[in-house]
Amino acid sequence: MLTTCALDCFDGCSIEVDENLKLKGEKKHPITQGFLCHHMTNFHKFPRIEKATLHGKEISIDEAIKTVKDKLGKKTLFYKGSGNLGVMQGVTKLFFAQNGADLTQGSLCQGAGEAGIEEGRGACLSWSPKRVEQSDVVIIWGQNPSVTNSHVLPALKGKTVIVIDPYTTDIAKKADLHVKVKPRGDIYLAMQLSRMAYMAQMEDEEFIENRCENFDYFIDFVNAKPIVMLENRSGVCSLDVDKILSMIKGKKVSFLVGLGVQKYSFGHSVLRAIDSFAAMLGLFGKEGCGVSYIANSAFGFKSPFSVKANKVVLPLVDFGNYDLVFIQGGNPVTQSPCTPKVKEGLEKAKFVVYFGLHVNETSKMADLIIPAKTFLEKQDMKLSYGHEYIGFMPKIVENDIGISEYDLCSQLGCELKSEQEYIDEIFESNSVEKNGRYISKTYEDIPYEKEFYTDSGKFEFFDDFYDDFKEEDLNEGFYLLHAKYNKSLNSQFTTEQFLHVPVCLGLKDNQTIKLTNGTYECEYVVKNDENLRDDCMLLYSGHKDANMLTPYAKSDEGDAAIYQEMKCQIVSS
Repeated sequence: MLTTCALDCFDGCSIEVDENLKLKGEKKHPITQGFLCHHMTNFHKFPRIEKATLHGKEISIDEAIKTVKDKLGKKTLFYKGSGNLGVMQGVTKLFFAQNGADLTQGSLCQGAGEAGIEEGRGACLSWSPKRVEQSDVVIIWGQNPSVTNSHVLPALKGKTVIVIDPYTTDIAKKADLHVKVKPRGDIYLAMQLSRMAYMAQMEDEEFIENRCENFDYFIDFVNAKPIVMLENRSGVCSLDVDKILSMIKGKKVSFLVGLGVQKYSFGHSVLRAIDSFAAMLGLFGKEGCGVSYIANSAFGFKSPFSVKANKVVLPLVDFGNYDLVFIQGGNPVTQSPCTPKVKEGLEKAKFVVYFGLHVNETSKMADLIIPAKTFLEKQDMKLSYGHEYIGFMPKIVENDIGISEYDLCSQLGCELKSEQEYIDEIFESNSVEKNGRYISKTYEDIPYEKEFYTDSGKFEFFDDFYDDFKEEDLNEGFYLLHAKYNKSLNSQFTTEQFLHVPVCLGLKDNQTIKLTNGTYECEYVVKNDENLRDDCMLLYSGHKDANMLTPYAKSDEGDAAIYQEMKCQIVSS
């Protein structure tokens, strides 16, 4: 039987499930082509929560539901993570909104960059690996597709590959050019590229004239920035900028942009700057050209679980303000910014419910734990943000372990349509058959070929942004990078528990050091990493203390977490 992986990544893999529940990739799928990641090939090996517990004592699911009912009516927060991206996961929002709960808005992931893309293009459309196959040059900017987007890797064969990243990833080692940009420097590099491309008369005048707005303001803004300042802020010399421009001149160019570039207060402007560079070269609406980012997978689809409710900003949630905190499919203790504030809030909250699959640092702080169903045990549908194909998720396994989101809401008293009615409603709103499979009706073979989705219908260049980092701050301490680990998905599955440090510090592997961000301190066990810049350290996102030092703040646009908006100092070693 076929199903679809529900995990939060680009691939949305199509999976074959045999009679023994062994999972393997569907070889005929146009994108995923039979390959599954470490998480799925080992899915059954990871222990799950099987029983509901109240204050550590085992109870029945019925007792757990009654407990939630008894707590409703007081000041409630519903906090939803992204451990499962099936469309039916949103049904709980409907229930809690109807019961007066606060919901969250914003993102721990892509929100700042998406806001910037929407300002310039109007919508962030799906980008298929098939488009990369049509490119001559691929610029991988702040992304490590070996870990986060593996099904794009075959499309890179035979291409000229340029990697822009402060860390020397595996793909950077194989690239034709690796530019080791300074953290917070991506926006300055994009402006460097634009300025020097303009000096070299590389702009596409016809595209700019017919399909863009505000180019004159943009280029005046960029030209007003001294080259020396741009080099200092980006950490990239003009010689390397020249190399990039010479490698892409007259070529079909795809940009694969990751989350790393936008984990800052001005993250929306970073994507607008990269988009603006691509637009001035005319790299939109043409075969094999464009800028790829996490797409809005729900674009064009009906959303039956959209609700009106009071909302609080996700990265700035104060759990301590609530009598009842209901957490679904998330682990804010380690994944939300500023772990000390998260823990303090959960300790103050009167009653905390954790609803999910696996034990984690958040479930350990919960009063009530409710086990969820896996994607094999409930009916759902997946809209991928990495390609155009719709993935169906039929119920394959029947058992008494856990409860689905739909059944939970139904038993809590929410009046609902049937699961199939909701799935059909979403599916029929924006799907079309293509070669025996279903894709998004709003998918475009060549994105933005006919129009952009702004009010003007044209691409709108950016012409300003604000950076409050002082010059002296740039030269003190260490940037603390956050990256995805190849055997984990944030805090799920197999995590890695080292602080990666540059070799130049002369520290020993497994040595313990203490870092501070000026407000909080934390001890880490170190691992030397020759792939780091000398001014950087790195924590993988599954580390239990990954966010002890990240700032309690949000992006200027998009209400997103800004994990890399600070520098750390070594207190002791």
